[in-house]
Amino acid sequence: MKLYISTPSPFARKCRIVAREKGLSDRIEEIIADPYGDAPALLAANPLVQVPALIAGDGEPITDSPVICEYLDALGSGPHLLPTDGPERWQVKRLETLANGVLEMGVKLLLEKRRPEHERSPSWLQRWGRNMALGLDALEAVAPRAEPLDMGVITTGVAVTWIGFRHPEVDWRTGRPNLVALQAALEARDSFRETRPDA
Repeated sequence: MKLYISTPSPFARKCRIVAREKGLSDRIEEIIADPYGDAPALLAANPLVQVPALIAGDGEPITDSPVICEYLDALGSGPHLLPTDGPERWQVKRLETLANGVLEMGVKLLLEKRRPEHERSPSWLQRWGRNMALGLDALEAVAPRAEPLDMGVITTGVAVTWIGFRHPEVDWRTGRPNLVALQAALEARDSFRETRPDA
């Protein structure tokens, strides 16, 4: 299998972590692709030219990080990171979706900051920043634990580390001790250490 990534991408990082946690690293070739450079191989795998994109075992592409992660979770060994059914599945999906939303606010904020200064929208910068903070507060209230590891926990850990990486001016730690403790525990795992966005 081939997994197209960019190393700073939090969505690609989620997939890379799952691959390691599920014992699939030796079956997946990670290929760095520049989505802004319209890399031909990435374009062939994903017409939206976004990472991550996985060429699965049957040669067909799978895009969107939650779908890729679910595919790898089903394929790999060990406990499921996403329960297959029941209330436990929806509990994990709720947390995963909230953390993904925080990441999406952070990406929008980053892209707006990258526009030429005269093109930036102060109202959008304020809105994306506020929504990201509200999402972080909601994650803090959930108080996720590092164990048992699941897709909600992984996505939350990836989100706070990425915000610290891409938005160093944002103090996401103060008043959020649960997220601070979660990040410290997760970043000590091999799968997280090996995929840090600043590595």
